[in-house]
Amino acid sequence: MPAQHPDINQVFSVRAGKFRRYSGEGFKQLLDIRTIYKNLRDIGRVLRGYSESYRLLRKINPDIVFIKGGFVGVPVGLAAASLRIPYVTHDSDSAPGLANRIISRWAKVHAVALAKENYPYPSEKTFSVGVPINHNFVPVTPQLRIKYREELGLSKFQHIIFVTGGGNGAATLNTIVAKCSRLILDNNSTVGILHMAGRALTEATEALYKQVLTDEQMKRVIIKGFDDKLYLYSGAADIVIGRGSATNLAEFAMQGKACVIVPARQLPWTVHNTRVLAEDNAVISLDEDELTQNPAGLAATCNDLLSSPEKQLELGDKLSKALVHQNSARELATLIIENVNQ
Repeated sequence: MPAQHPDINQVFSVRAGKFRRYSGEGFKQLLDIRTIYKNLRDIGRVLRGYSESYRLLRKINPDIVFIKGGFVGVPVGLAAASLRIPYVTHDSDSAPGLANRIISRWAKVHAVALAKENYPYPSEKTFSVGVPINHNFVPVTPQLRIKYREELGLSKFQHIIFVTGGGNGAATLNTIVAKCSRLILDNNSTVGILHMAGRALTEATEALYKQVLTDEQMKRVIIKGFDDKLYLYSGAADIVIGRGSATNLAEFAMQGKACVIVPARQLPWTVHNTRVLAEDNAVISLDEDELTQNPAGLAATCNDLLSSPEKQLELGDKLSKALVHQNSARELATLIIENVNQ
């Protein structure tokens, strides 16, 4: 919890609300009474949050405010603008989220993950700093990959595919991977699948694998709910299959991993992140709807990558060049400090 972190002095809470808009729903969402009610309710929460933020910022009187994005940043940013307190925004994704777009006009500067040309902010106010990530994510050499495998007890595998849909998992991605797993394992007897299914999806995912794999093949699949040592699992892998969240992509980029990304249609930022990187051939992007109909497409991609270490290295290198800032946290902290009372 933030309040328990030794580097955090105090934690405050303010009300906030979000605008629900579901990708692919179009005008249907305008007719959904429940969505309309929640959006109207959250307008009131934003107004209350603005009042709370205004009083809080007047009391604290900070030199500068840092807003990472997310709907809680809207009332805080609006209050800071009203009080003429400078603030810095940060976008981890390849396009600004709605919250940062709302408050962007009053921001002192904008910190962004990718090249600043990807963002609709004024060029002179925009600085590319990357995405601050956990310090355990480092460039993975062949020797370090072997060390990670030994630590996880996976030395028996010559090749490993790591699958993650995030801490809560991704049911659709879990299903796609499980359904095509036999095509992967039949193609190469030295491959293991390490699948982080999500906190509440472990049993369901294991059941999906058991529907298509033999008992012997199940010994080559390790399924976990969630583990905070993500760097070990991705670091041990040859190929990473993921969803396209900005932080995960930055972490895998630091490790130089070959990534196959299946973005979620209902999470448009993952779609945009993946598209930008796929255009630079830094990741392989596969369509979720197509794979739902034909999971074999994912197996073919993985088998092709497993047979080409050169292609793996090329993908990892391009992803690193696109996303890695060796000192991202320091660059971001410096940017914030430099804009105090300027």
